[in-house]
This record gives sequence, structure tokens and C-alpha cells, in this order.
Amino acid sequence: MPMISAASRKWWILAAMGGALGLVVLDETIVGVSLPTIRRELGMSLVASHWVISAYLVVLTGLVAAAGKIGDLINIRNLFVAGVLIFGLSSTACGFAQSGTWLITARIFQGIGAAIIFPTTVAMIAKTFPPEQRGLALGIQIACGGTFMALGPLAGGFIIDVLSWRWIFWINMPVAIAVASIVWMGWIDTLPSGPKPRFDSAGLVTLVGGLAALVLGIMQGADWGWTAPATLALLASGAVALAAFVVIEIQKSAPLIDVRLFQIPTFSIADLAIATGQYGQMAVVVFVAIYLQHVLGMGPLQAGIAMLPAVLPLPISPIVAGRLSDHFEPRHLILIGLLLFGMSLFGIAFAVWAKSYTLLVAPLIAWGCTMPLLYVPTRRAVMAVVPAAAHGEAGGINLTAQLLGGTIGVAVSGALLNATGDYRVIFLTAGFLAMAVLVIAWFTLVRHRSAESVP
Repeated sequence: MPMISAASRKWWILAAMGGALGLVVLDETIVGVSLPTIRRELGMSLVASHWVISAYLVVLTGLVAAAGKIGDLINIRNLFVAGVLIFGLSSTACGFAQSGTWLITARIFQGIGAAIIFPTTVAMIAKTFPPEQRGLALGIQIACGGTFMALGPLAGGFIIDVLSWRWIFWINMPVAIAVASIVWMGWIDTLPSGPKPRFDSAGLVTLVGGLAALVLGIMQGADWGWTAPATLALLASGAVALAAFVVIEIQKSAPLIDVRLFQIPTFSIADLAIATGQYGQMAVVVFVAIYLQHVLGMGPLQAGIAMLPAVLPLPISPIVAGRLSDHFEPRHLILIGLLLFGMSLFGIAFAVWAKSYTLLVAPLIAWGCTMPLLYVPTRRAVMAVVPAAAHGEAGGINLTAQLLGGTIGVAVSGALLNATGDYRVIFLTAGFLAMAVLVIAWFTLVRHRSAESVP
């Protein structure tokens, strides 16, 4: 892209970042829809089929923060392109899978690629766009992800009916090649000046091991039992490893993750807010769909169509949120987002109590419109309050918080449903969580100051 102007180049880079995020998000939603068919054709057990999704999520959550830090230490273009190609090649391997073991192994490598893609896209947008345009750029990228997420279930059903489940993986490679080509030709990067710090291998082992054990314990707790020895062992070992990670990082002159970032109020509350948003997102996306089928008696396709009010705003609402975050205080937008997000969840709970799909439509639309306020302003605020050299690291932490929020959301919501048999409890709990975080944010979230940074 040498003949393209600098102004045009940044929009090409943004298109590539949107395509990369869309690639990963589409994969998440389309695999879930296709899982029953995959299980049947590969002769997998129910437990083994769950690992098609679980293996991917465990690797993604465990590695994403570390990948973000690595992006701050080396040429971020090379790292991003490597992540996209790993994702594309492993997707191709998934499509050729002849057994459940083959598929799960390939999904692990997909998780590695996705862990590189997620934080590097955020960091590259922050490096490409000036502060006054970052909100819009992040909004456009998230809108691309929302569009792909909305298309996932419908695209999955169409591909399975017309072609084969294998094509849900094979379609990824052409997109990966296009995205990697744009970034390879158009990205201009400079390596960090000064001597390269020694890589923090002890921090990497304790962080990845701790997060992997914690996520696996949360994901399997509902199946194994929350008091089962295996569950308790995973949760305890994860907590110990993460505590060891903090101790190690405090003593390091060049840590893998600078834990002092959490001393910045805006950074900490942004992470908490985005985790809350993902908790509520998984509660709605997963359990409203189940409710529509189990309680209102809809079929899978009918339930998917009934969920459209929640996802149709997603291609547009993040762009609006991005423009707002470029002109208004992030603090105000995050507080408003938490309030409206919580109210939409309460509205969903009321419609579930009334067993009325008609009453469900309005809160689903409100949920889809307000959810981006927990993603775009938070990411923009995080990029504004950390040093530029830590953008990848901060993006990785932010995404780890998001993934943990979603994992906890699925686990807790499933446990609540199993314990009470009442879908209302799922959405009331998510709503009260949003309100609790709203109160915390009200008292601790400071007004945006560009000088606010690591002490």
C-alpha cells in the first residue's frame, strides 16, 4: 500500500482490524450453532463436544493478557500477522478434522491465534488514530464484530444446510489472508527504543497457568459440582498461581504485566465495567435463547429470529457510542451505560416473569443499544490513561477481564438456573450486578485526565 496516503492508510488498517475481530467473533457464534452436527458426524460424546468450545476459551483467556504485553515489546505488525495466520491455518485444520481429538487440538491453536489478535487490534487502533478519533475507530471495529456476531447463527444454519459444517472453518482462511496482507503492506511501525528487557518467563507461567486453572474450574464447576475435589483444586491452584504472579511482578523491574496499572481508578473500573457487560451479554445471548425454546416453545430457528431485536442494533450502536466517547467524558458514558444496561436486564426479567415475547422485544432492543456503552468508552478511557508503550498490555488486561466476565456469567447463570429453575433469577442477578458496579463507579471513577497514568 505504498501509494496510499497516510489518511487513507489508517482507514485500511481499521478495516483490517474490524475484519480480524469479526473473524474471531463469527467463529465463536457459528461454532456453537454447528456443535450438534459436528458431534453427530464425528461421533463425539456430549462431554467431548463441550471441549470444542471450552478448549478454545481456556487458551484464549489464559494467553490474551500475555499476548498484549508481547505486542508492546516486539514489532506489533509481525505479531498480529502471525496471530491471524495461526488462526486461519488452524481453522483449515479444524475443517479437515477426522476425529474429536483432532478438532479439539486444532481449536487450541485457534485460541492461540485469537489471543494474539484480540489485544493487538486494540493497540494498533490506539497507535493509528489520534485521541480525538479513537472512540469512533473503536466503535467501528466493535460494530464490525457485532455485525459478524449477529450473522453467526444464521450463517451457520445456512452453511450446514447447503454445504457442510466443515465450511464454517474453511471460510476463515481467505479472510485471514486478506487481513494479513492489508496489515503487512500498510502498517508502519517502529520498535521500542533502548535495550530489550528480558522476557518475564516466570510471570508468563504463573499468569497463564493461574488463569487457565481458574477458567477451567469455573467452566466445569456446574458439571463436576462446585464442591467436587477437582473443582476446588482447580480454583485453589488458580488463585495461588495468580497470587504468586502478583508477588513476582511487583519485584520485577520489567514485569510481564505492570500490576501498578490497577492503581489507576479509571483503568480498574473500566475493567470491572467491561467484565460486567460481558457477564450480562452471555446471560442474554445464551439463556434468553434457551428460555424461548424451553418455556415459550419456539424451535431453534424461530428462537434465533426472535433474538434479532437484541442483535440488530449492534452494527450501528457501537459507532454512536464511539462518536459520543470522542465528545463526552468517559465517566459519564460508562455510568449511563451501566444504568441503562441494568434497567434493560430488569426489563428482560419482567418479560420472562410475564411469559410474554411481546414484552421482551423492547428490553432486548434497549440491551442491544446500550451494551456498546460498556465497551467503547471503557476501551477508549483505558488507552487514554496508560502510557502509549503499555497500550498492548492494557488492551490484553481489558480483554482478559471481558473474557473472565463472560465465563463467570455462563457458569453462575447456569448454576442459578439449575438451583432455582427460574430464568428470572438469571437476569435479575445480572441487573443487580450492573447496579452494584454503577455505585462503585460513581464513587471511584475519576474524570478523564490525559495526565492520569501509572504512578
